[in-house]
Amino acid sequence: MRLVVFRCFYSTEAMEDKTVRLPNGELIPIIGFGTWQAPESELEAALEIALEAGYRHIDTAPAYENEKVIGNVLKKWFTSGKLKRSDVFVVTKLPPVGNRPEDVQKWIEKSLKDLQLEYVDLYLIHTPFGFEKQDGYEMYPIDGEGHLLLDCSTDHVKIWAEMEKQVEAGRTKAIGLSNFKISQIERVLEKAKISVSMLQVELHVYLQQCKLVNYCRQKNIPMTAYSPLGTRGFVKKMNKEDKIPDMLKNNIVLEIAKAYKKTPAQILLRYLVQNGIIVIPKSTNPERIKENIQLFGWELEIRHMKELRQLNIEGDAGRICNFDFFEGIKNHPEFPF
Repeated sequence: MRLVVFRCFYSTEAMEDKTVRLPNGELIPIIGFGTWQAPESELEAALEIALEAGYRHIDTAPAYENEKVIGNVLKKWFTSGKLKRSDVFVVTKLPPVGNRPEDVQKWIEKSLKDLQLEYVDLYLIHTPFGFEKQDGYEMYPIDGEGHLLLDCSTDHVKIWAEMEKQVEAGRTKAIGLSNFKISQIERVLEKAKISVSMLQVELHVYLQQCKLVNYCRQKNIPMTAYSPLGTRGFVKKMNKEDKIPDMLKNNIVLEIAKAYKKTPAQILLRYLVQNGIIVIPKSTNPERIKENIQLFGWELEIRHMKELRQLNIEGDAGRICNFDFFEGIKNHPEFPF
């Protein structure tokens, strides 16, 4: 495979290994099965298909409200002997409502119970902002008028210290961040005893996050792209169709797909994977699930990589998930955008 070098992306020689090595030495499959926006009623069958198709990396979170379904499917596969626990890389996250030191253990233990696992492979702080503390497991605390209650005292350094304790206790093998900006990552790195093993952010051809990607490369922090295909259903739900075009219907993407006899989704995913970015596409469609993992044994030529690079929308205009569905979230001192 050619060496593909772009200033805003990882320089990689061969992504045929299908894995990325984390700072702790563990290997994470470069293609994962995303479960955000996957209806619980459809997820069980979709996950079965994904595992049959060869997916061995599953991404979830308490906020997705599907950990129990995932746990049931995994237990069935483990019990039947079709898979061993060590065959599957499971990622979950600390929710915003748990963003305080004393709640980290509570929430990871809840995830482990729901997933029916003794440990997860990677545990991420889902967002840099936090919601008010709850006695139970309510995800979105609201006041009497229905307004979301923010906790503006979020302290990333203290939370990270508790995340490190989860590694020491064997509840997770690695820890990382999600939706953090550079200054917030820096603050964590300054005090961290255990490396930041992952940064998961929205990343796709319209939002290529060059500065952030370069920073993570310099710091040896692997990156995972969520919404790598644009999450069109969520775009429609947020009424952003006029602002963010459908990348699967982009003329350049369609032309490249035709040239390689691949689907537009495969082109968009291969572009990221060929640059060393982990991808977690979500689908409940059996054929798309199978197609999305067929990214190896072929490569995009440099000229096509350059064409896809040019699809980046400068600034933040290409961002799909800016959390504006959380009322008043921009008032939180740790809002990242």
